Amino acid sequence: MSWYILILAGLFEIVWAVGLEYSDGFSKPWPTLGTIVALVASMILLAQAVKDLPVGTAYAVWTGIGAVGTASLGIVLFDEPATLTRIACIGVIVVGIVGLHLASGGQ
Repeated sequence: MSWYILILAGLFEIVWAVGLEYSDGFSKPWPTLGTIVALVASMILLAQAVKDLPVGTAYAVWTGIGAVGTASLGIVLFDEPATLTRIACIGVIVVGIVGLHLASGGQ
């Protein structure tokens, strides 16, 4: 169950990271509120996940999910470059996330 909580925490990390762009430096109230709610939810879920998972593994996976999701949505939503090198680097992060999960025995 902790892995599912961790994945959900990572998804909320994507939401708050993308929300930073939409909040326009916290100048837009609704996107700012959504960003803050997602940030708090992400932290609470991460805290729950580390009750059962090693903090180093959980943190690395959480940030990896956030990095992959945010970089991918940056390409889709904000017209950021989708170069081969960038896509390959995102792929390396995915491999690292999967590797950490496998190395932990998939608790």
